[in-house]
Amino acid sequence: MKLKLINYTKNPEKIVAQSARLCYSNLGIEDLKKSLTNESITKLIKKIMRLGHYSVLEHITFTFAIEGISRVTSHQLVRHRIASFSQQSQRYVKISKKDFPYIIPKSIAKDDKLRKIFIDTIKGLDKIYHQFLDDNIAAEDARYILPQAVVTKIIITANARELLHIFKLRCCNRAQWEIREVAKTMLKEVKDIAPTIFENAGPPCILGPCPEGELTCGKPWSKKYIKGEN
Repeated sequence: MKLKLINYTKNPEKIVAQSARLCYSNLGIEDLKKSLTNESITKLIKKIMRLGHYSVLEHITFTFAIEGISRVTSHQLVRHRIASFSQQSQRYVKISKKDFPYIIPKSIAKDDKLRKIFIDTIKGLDKIYHQFLDDNIAAEDARYILPQAVVTKIIITANARELLHIFKLRCCNRAQWEIREVAKTMLKEVKDIAPTIFENAGPPCILGPCPEGELTCGKPWSKKYIKGEN
């Protein structure tokens, strides 16, 4: 999996602080901007996050380019409807005969017998897919045979508030393993750009008890995950 933060709102934490201060100040917008210091920005954002006044987080956005994830994971990502997505089309982009890329789950890859079954099945579907294309079946119909393991490329843009929601759900140890890896990598990227906003981003167990009840994994996150140490 290859993930890169390719664009984001310039000075995101200053924008958030300026937006929050505007609600309670009679200063003009430019004067308000000039009055903010690094210290006051950090203090104000910490207060915003503590009180849950997340609407001001919607003024800043982050755009990620992701390659080498399965359709299993992209199907989960696009369920976050407030975010925006552009994905490589299987209707217009044919998979090359020389390269039929796919993801093998680790639970299958570690077993030689199951790994062989998986790969043989993928190769069989690859053969059928290209047989359809060779027989002049349109790619939009030939793709029906493609497995969810086939990799895809996608660009995602989301505001900070939605990202907090994504991290809350997808960084959890109970989330599916591949999208969890994507979410944790996204978190590390934005953490470098807006450290105060995303200081406590991640699953609910970072700040309190797990809400999963008897379904809890029993292994709560720690600050080291937020800092990118794991």
